[in-house]
Amino acid sequence: MAGFFKNLLPHSDKPAVKSDGHTDSNIAAHEQKRDLNIIHLLTCLTPIQYALFFSGWYCWMMDSYDFFAVSLSLDALGETYGRDTYDMSTAITLTLLLRSLGAIIFGLLADRYGRRWVLSINMVIVGVFSLATAYCKTFGAFLGVRCLFGIGMGGIWGMSAATALESLPAEARGLFSGILQQGYAFGYLIAAVVNLAFVPDLPESVNWRGLFYLGAGLSWAAAMVRAALPESKSFILAKQAEKEAKARGEVSSESKTLVFLRETKAMLKTHWITCIYGVLLMTGFNFLSHGSQDLYPTYVQKSKCIGRDKAQIATIIGNCGAIAGGTVAGWLSQRLGRRWTMILFICSIGCWIPLWILPDNFSGLAAGAFWVQFGVQGAWGIIPIHLNELSPPAYRSTFPGVAYQLGNMVSSASAQIEATAGRSLRTFACGEDSPDYGKVQGILIGVVAVYTIVLVAIGKENHGANFEEAKTAFQQGGGVGESNTTPRHRDIEEIGEGRRNCVADKQQDEMVENADGMKEKA
Repeated sequence: MAGFFKNLLPHSDKPAVKSDGHTDSNIAAHEQKRDLNIIHLLTCLTPIQYALFFSGWYCWMMDSYDFFAVSLSLDALGETYGRDTYDMSTAITLTLLLRSLGAIIFGLLADRYGRRWVLSINMVIVGVFSLATAYCKTFGAFLGVRCLFGIGMGGIWGMSAATALESLPAEARGLFSGILQQGYAFGYLIAAVVNLAFVPDLPESVNWRGLFYLGAGLSWAAAMVRAALPESKSFILAKQAEKEAKARGEVSSESKTLVFLRETKAMLKTHWITCIYGVLLMTGFNFLSHGSQDLYPTYVQKSKCIGRDKAQIATIIGNCGAIAGGTVAGWLSQRLGRRWTMILFICSIGCWIPLWILPDNFSGLAAGAFWVQFGVQGAWGIIPIHLNELSPPAYRSTFPGVAYQLGNMVSSASAQIEATAGRSLRTFACGEDSPDYGKVQGILIGVVAVYTIVLVAIGKENHGANFEEAKTAFQQGGGVGESNTTPRHRDIEEIGEGRRNCVADKQQDEMVENADGMKEKA
């Protein structure tokens, strides 16, 4: 039992050491304080690190915007195609189901060829299908386009998380993980505001299509931003290591693709338990998210007699809580550890479930939405960095993306589960017998929270892992996590107090960027 609780404690890869090799408690204490110093974390990044982070965040935000454009337009879409809400929601289900296929395809391509061009092409594809949605003439064409959109959408999260986080100093990744994940809530906010404030004023011939026109343009802009930035540091280092191997006459005749396939097989053989654990963990997290979001507007309208516009405003307030929670949790996880912070925020959800269920007025319901989403998305804010640290190092686009999307696929039934349960649990609201969605959601969230806490507690944690030093998936040894650090790079990485810090990262990044610039000029 003592070993179990010890395993929950956060730990660094290396202790702080003096120049004489002895551990210094003062240095360790200084490092712990620095991990929570927001000013330090915000100022230690280089401009290129900020740019890469923004690129990943922007792509993830557009993933959310393009997805919610349909759910926010269901009524208008139903009028256009002569279908009811149930039929139109089929498009959302199909999109969710096909995201896993996209995660596999684009994740493997990104781990084989690099993040830069694969993510850029992915965003172009998403923009194309967002625009095509606006031009669908029949319901069948609409469903087909949304299926293809789901494949494109599935590739974004894994590559966005890898792009945004892998170039950052280890001590800054917790805070920025929380900010990154809430790009999803921010995307919903933009879509909701556009739908409420601008779409009603558009000409009737445009109407709901305006959401998708804007989504296509912003997605293509995200592609251009990513294409304008350099490749990830790990791939640049891999190319440098390959050049050095050629100079030493250590060149393999085997193609990179064959090496990639062999290393992928080795990765699955070595990390299959981690892969299964990742899917189970993300199933719990996605049930938490969907269980508290998908039917929330329906709940406040039918069970609490709140109007449609106020229901959307309450949802927007809930997403503001999500943004705040994700940022705070990511920051705290740098000191408390990933799992303890997730457990803390999931437990906090239980404190706010009464505020979610009991109020009958708008202000009380909005407050409940804010604090429940603060807890749910606070725990979610740690997921990007937690999965990247758990991931087989050479597969940081594939593993997080596939685990997330498979968990999402399983949890896509949460709305149907709540709707079915609502047939049995009833309440008298708005002058008629109605489903008691508040009680249904409270029970589902509570059960899933317990399941998720158990999974988080029994899992492992690689807090502070320097995964960017590992070989890529097309290098021999990449599948089992061998290091790509050459003696020349290792000298740079060991600057400072026995572990990587912002100063070391800045000096290494400058060398990598200079090498990349010289290569492009050549």
